[in-house]
Amino acid sequence: MQKMNKESAEDLAADERAERENEVLDQECINTLRFLSLDMVQTAKSGHAGTPMGAADMAYVLWDRFLRHNPRNPDWANRDRFVLSQGHACALLYSLLYVTGYDLSLEELKRFRQWGSETPGHPEYGLTPGVSVTTGPLGQGFAHGVGMAIAERFLADHFNREGFNVFDHYTYGTCSDGDLQEGVTSEAASLAGTLHLGKLIYLYDDNGAQIDTTTDVTFGENVAERFRAYGWQVLGPINGTELDSISSAIRDAQIETERPSIIIVRTLIGRDAPREGMREMHSDPIPDEEVRAAKSSVGWPPEKTFYVPDIVLSHMRKAVDRGARQESEWEGMIEEYAKKYPDLGERLRRQLLGDLPRDWDKGLDDLFTSEKEPMPTREASGKILNTLVKHVHALTGGSADVGGSVKSNLSGYGDFGWHEYSGHNIHFGVREHAMGAIAGGMALHGGVIPYTATYFNFSDYMRPPMRLAALMKIRVIYLFSHDSIGLGQDGPTHQPVEQLMGLRAVPHMIVVRPSDATEAVEAWKVAMLNSKGPTVLVLSRQALPIIDRSTYASAKGLKRGGYVLWKGNKGKRIDAILLATGSEVHLALEAAKKLAEERVNVTVVSMPSWELFDKQSREYKESVLPEKIKARIAVEAGSTIGWEHYVGLDGGVVGLNRFGASGPGDIVLRKLGFTSEHIVKVTKEVIKRNKRR
Repeated sequence: MQKMNKESAEDLAADERAERENEVLDQECINTLRFLSLDMVQTAKSGHAGTPMGAADMAYVLWDRFLRHNPRNPDWANRDRFVLSQGHACALLYSLLYVTGYDLSLEELKRFRQWGSETPGHPEYGLTPGVSVTTGPLGQGFAHGVGMAIAERFLADHFNREGFNVFDHYTYGTCSDGDLQEGVTSEAASLAGTLHLGKLIYLYDDNGAQIDTTTDVTFGENVAERFRAYGWQVLGPINGTELDSISSAIRDAQIETERPSIIIVRTLIGRDAPREGMREMHSDPIPDEEVRAAKSSVGWPPEKTFYVPDIVLSHMRKAVDRGARQESEWEGMIEEYAKKYPDLGERLRRQLLGDLPRDWDKGLDDLFTSEKEPMPTREASGKILNTLVKHVHALTGGSADVGGSVKSNLSGYGDFGWHEYSGHNIHFGVREHAMGAIAGGMALHGGVIPYTATYFNFSDYMRPPMRLAALMKIRVIYLFSHDSIGLGQDGPTHQPVEQLMGLRAVPHMIVVRPSDATEAVEAWKVAMLNSKGPTVLVLSRQALPIIDRSTYASAKGLKRGGYVLWKGNKGKRIDAILLATGSEVHLALEAAKKLAEERVNVTVVSMPSWELFDKQSREYKESVLPEKIKARIAVEAGSTIGWEHYVGLDGGVVGLNRFGASGPGDIVLRKLGFTSEHIVKVTKEVIKRNKRR
């Protein structure tokens, strides 16, 4: 009995010793993350070390104990996603990526925020291995994470079979007070709760400090009750230094399958620095003596920078072998899956690569061959979309409560929602901002081709996530109908004027405004084939004649951005060129024919996409817009700014430099100068002006 008690005591002592050693190791790992982050900011003389110093504990617990990922393959399809919504705290993310074995060197950490480094001032998808989404504009990461969770659910319902959990992962993220104050977070959280996204888990870094002040001045709401009202599980508040409490909360979040979870974690910004907890710790370097004091307070060598103990690297790099094993097991399952379900296996492979099936465009070219009546391009787009989805299973999306009007609904393909995650139609509700970000998150997840739909004027609500999609070069398709003052009686609040030029100014984004149903077909082809960035399709509410392509040039010219649609009096000297987009192409054709009757020879150029045209060879552009012809007139029911790029200083523009007005669409257009007669008048003036020179 005494021997057994002695052995039990020895076992207990060994367990306690191991526990103490683990606690010491945990703290070594956490302090490594904290002070790597601090050293990065100090070296760069710029950045945000306060959050990493306070939030490293919860990030460490998540990454060390829960996150399924493979540092040697950041794109593994079934990895857990991690979103750092408070992108200003990226030094913490870069530290995590380095110590867990991603292809990010310590030298790159030392080059934080420097030209050409892989450690920019906010995380950039596609630049730094392991960064799952570009964040920085607060709230965007949170909303993009909702999109990732939606994509996981959609794909799981389509591909998972008994014994084969092809898609079975979590979307984790951290977020800040600032994230939760942004309106896009409210929109996204509301929809996530409505959709019961149980595999979405956020850790809220509640540190009470902002740049200008403390949150008791700006953010007095009850966050827990707010998220409960959205339909979320709320856990905490818990102490941000109690690792076991954080672990327990994450486990509880994993157990909850019918609600997304938010874990409220109380932290101290700039913890262990002399000014811990103060708003001044939010950003920028701190005095060197405060750095030394912070390190010394926890026994960290104050004279060392970018110090990573061997024991820490050895422990954290276990993620490499662990992740490789997890992915290998998944790949083995996929091999068996493909044998048992060969058709599904092939579809899965193709969708994960982002490839289109061979017959993806089947039936498109014949859609409108027998159509004679005028048709809004929004209606043409709806027919095209419903033809595409028959062959492109990855196509999924929806509208901000205007699907019937934008013609974006997929007939017979179900509604994505609670208990039916296989539905292709996503009802975003009146949440344009979140819709844009969620679609971006879906594209980042992979396996789907997301689209969104609303009225063009409301693209302003979506600009931040659209800009991020362009920055990340991800495939999202944005459908915007009601494209001009031609929509009529809803008036100037709904009539876009400056939106076209605004979106054309965004790098890496293709904007297409088709003139009829046949150009709409080609516009959709461009969008589907554009896997390296977002595409915007701008569509009319009013019916537009379908151009007879046996008389005029083929709509296939759209893929080059601009093309000669019609030439008057072929073989004779050209007096002027009319360039137009969308509904104004028809006005340009009418004007050109009236001019031809007066022996004025005009070429009509359809210019649906500036971006595509500018990519063409000099020779092609010269064939469409001969340099010697200075009399060029652009016609577009939008802002005139920018058209000088094509018409030059010698040309003219029939456009809008004012807001629209309420009234029947045809009357509004006529009153504001969009008539063939006005175009004829402006063309003659431009020709006359050029002859004087």
